[in-house]
Amino acid sequence: MPATESHLLPVYSPPEQLFVRGEGCWIWDDKGERYLDCIAGIAVDALGHAPPVLVKALTEQAGKLWHTSNMFKIKGQEELAAKYCAHSFADVVFFTNSGTEAIEGSLKTVRKFHTANGNPERIDIIGFQGSFHGRSYAAINASGNPSYLEGFGPKLPGYLQAPFGDIEAVKKLVGPTTAGIIIEPVQGEGGVRAAPEAFLKALRKLADDNGFLLIFDEVQSGAGRTGKLWAHEWAGVTPDVMAVAKGVGGGFPMGAFLATREAAKGMVKGVHGTTFGGNPLAMAVGNACFDELSQPKLLEHVNVVANRLGQALEGVKDRHPNLVVETRGRGLLRGLKLRIDPKPLQAKLRDRKVLVGVAGENVLRMAPPLIIDEAQISQAVDAIDAVFAEQMAEAGA
Repeated sequence: MPATESHLLPVYSPPEQLFVRGEGCWIWDDKGERYLDCIAGIAVDALGHAPPVLVKALTEQAGKLWHTSNMFKIKGQEELAAKYCAHSFADVVFFTNSGTEAIEGSLKTVRKFHTANGNPERIDIIGFQGSFHGRSYAAINASGNPSYLEGFGPKLPGYLQAPFGDIEAVKKLVGPTTAGIIIEPVQGEGGVRAAPEAFLKALRKLADDNGFLLIFDEVQSGAGRTGKLWAHEWAGVTPDVMAVAKGVGGGFPMGAFLATREAAKGMVKGVHGTTFGGNPLAMAVGNACFDELSQPKLLEHVNVVANRLGQALEGVKDRHPNLVVETRGRGLLRGLKLRIDPKPLQAKLRDRKVLVGVAGENVLRMAPPLIIDEAQISQAVDAIDAVFAEQMAEAGA
């Protein structure tokens, strides 16, 4: 066996950089090179790398108690659940290890609601084309992306998809077996598309009129990412169930699903569980992170810098019309839809020490730490401008 052969399952293709240290919006590789991180672990490192407040919380808890499982009460769960409910539509919370697990719990909650009401036939979950809800079997069926489903057996029954933003198409899918709708207020992997506020309001009315539940997947768009604690707040509507993760842990793996007490009526003792979800380490970090994310000053900062980023990306579009189709997203979850594959440009930006992501529909994606400042935004946008100009020169445009 060659010495360089990896024992990791080859489902990723990471670049050569090996990152070893981070601080704020900066991250260093093992060669000492510094990069501006504008993807933040895919919208995870909300407070930047190694934020002192989270380091302190984790370090203190690590010296006390790591894990007990949910066989026993965990004080931090009660504390954080109360905070989430005080700052949302929800009455109850279940803590998970990840966004995917939060989605699984959300889907189970919706179906169990109808069973509790004597309607077990109501199992259909309506999702949207271009959505991404995780990689578990139920999640890939809820998304309906053929590339995620291929090779994993038959499609699960009870999962339907409508075009994103098309309320008439949704209405045609609603029937006596409809259990709920699941939607990202801002799609992430699917192309950084923000759902129109009128569309979210129409979905809320459709759910109310037909007696089914509405799930908002805020795994990527929540935790202050759009300038409000939860992205759906911009539309002035609330879901019945919401999945959160990524930024709520500030880099520590944790998530949750939140629900009204009525929506969760079927989730009684014994029907759901987790070994690691909500353990003392996660709760110490989660509480400290939420205390920062819910500060009005932080959300004000996000709105200021997000406005700057949005304007700057519009400028990039205007300067490179042959390359950029449109700008997308909201807050500090932004994208540039390109006319070409963005991956080579992502690599060129990495060469210029700026880290960005890519998403569906040829979108170059940015989801920097919420603490990013205007000078760092200017640095990132200048790099994008330079790479785009270089690309156009090479293409002879």
